[in-house]
Amino acid sequence: LLNGEFPDDIKAQFSAMLDYFGQSPIIVRSSSLLEDAYGNAFSGKYESVFCANQGTPAERLENLLDAVRAVYASTMNKDALAYRIRRGLFDRDEQMALLVQRVSGAMHGRLYYPQLAGVGFSFNPYVWSSEIDPREGMLRLVFGLGTRAVDRLDDDYTRIVALNAPAKRPETSVDEVRKYTQRKVDVLDLDENSHRSRTFEDVVGGDDTARLELFASRDEEMEARARAYRMKDVFSWFLSFDGVFNATGFIEDMCSMLRCLHDAYQYAVDIEFTANFLEDNSYRINLVQCRPFQAKGGSASVAPAPRHLDDRQLVLRTQGPIIGPSISAPVDRLVYVVPGAYSDLSMNDRHTVARLIGRATHAEASADQRIMLIGPGRWGTTSPSLGVPVSFGEINTVSIICEVALMHEGLVPDVSLGTHFFNDLVEMEMLYCAVHPDRPNNLFNETLILEHENRLKTLVPEAASWSHVLRLVEPKQSGGPQLLVHMDALAQNGICYTINGNDAA
Repeated sequence: LLNGEFPDDIKAQFSAMLDYFGQSPIIVRSSSLLEDAYGNAFSGKYESVFCANQGTPAERLENLLDAVRAVYASTMNKDALAYRIRRGLFDRDEQMALLVQRVSGAMHGRLYYPQLAGVGFSFNPYVWSSEIDPREGMLRLVFGLGTRAVDRLDDDYTRIVALNAPAKRPETSVDEVRKYTQRKVDVLDLDENSHRSRTFEDVVGGDDTARLELFASRDEEMEARARAYRMKDVFSWFLSFDGVFNATGFIEDMCSMLRCLHDAYQYAVDIEFTANFLEDNSYRINLVQCRPFQAKGGSASVAPAPRHLDDRQLVLRTQGPIIGPSISAPVDRLVYVVPGAYSDLSMNDRHTVARLIGRATHAEASADQRIMLIGPGRWGTTSPSLGVPVSFGEINTVSIICEVALMHEGLVPDVSLGTHFFNDLVEMEMLYCAVHPDRPNNLFNETLILEHENRLKTLVPEAASWSHVLRLVEPKQSGGPQLLVHMDALAQNGICYTINGNDAA
């Protein structure tokens, strides 16, 4: 497909379409028969390709043809095929159409981008405070192109907004608010005719029309240090979007839009949008995409956790984030990536381990088996330096995914709300949690995992040489202490613990 040729009459129609768009940047998006249907969102399974659409007519046409080829070829990618198999859709007719849209945004020097983009949900499955009403929905906001809102690209962060309490943040301190902010911006560089990532300072530093006070806040602590050390030209702005919330009706309009769409669909919805602002704080919101959000309802509370446990029985304890259906049940299989050993691996070896994890989660796995993943950094990242680069198809048999902030100093598992990876978790009713061992009321004790028999070489013989990095624990098969998990998504607290077989009753 990537090497295919188009008939001359099709090329002529593409050329006519480019004449219609002129040299406005465009995006080629997938639009298949099965995509975005009720029950099957296919989030991120097929490609969307930006075209800066600059250069000669011949160059612009060739770039468009490459984008079309890439979208068609994505119907054959491994994640899409695994998703179809998992959803019982492999034998269904899957025909791919294309949607070509003008990119929402504006010129800022040589760069083209919207000032604000993101995803929104009419139902918020991530309730980290009693003040948050899940029925009011949530947003995941970025500055620039919305690719950073839907993909887990690198160690960067987005702004998570509960629509009924936009000032309520998941971060627990002012220092965390400054630290866990978006630092890179996706843009179209028209001089380079390409899609690029730039630092926020590089994008807005020389732009007199950037309206920084609307989207960013000043780091007063940084400015004080700069004055003390007589430093000049310090860029102290960090993205907070507080001005958007306080000085405009953006939040109210997004609430109204999501309610309207929810009522029309009679179902929770997942949207992608952009917003462009003028000097008088007026703005235009562009609804780029809307599809059913495969939420399964609320995150019901579970009975209180056992009170007779002491810390010596705890594998982990977390105070959130916890996303997904609350659960209190035994763990049949635990797949654990040993942080210390994993950190010593080369980037290529980390990819090898990720492939072996896919085999470990599928080996002799039954539909009613509860599998838990625990690993350092981010699951599903594309950067092995930040976590474990598994694809969703490799872990789609898993019930519970846990990220431990142990990859390197300062890495915090990104709350994945709104990313395609997160949509897959929601759709498969998986539970996500994160553990920060250095925070209060968080604990991680790998000794209790290492004490169990490692059944990796039994279930995945080809992985025997990686037993020091990857451990596969099955308490029932090895006769060791039982492993149980208790996660309350509404209360945002959870534990994983061990008990002896005689104590299970």
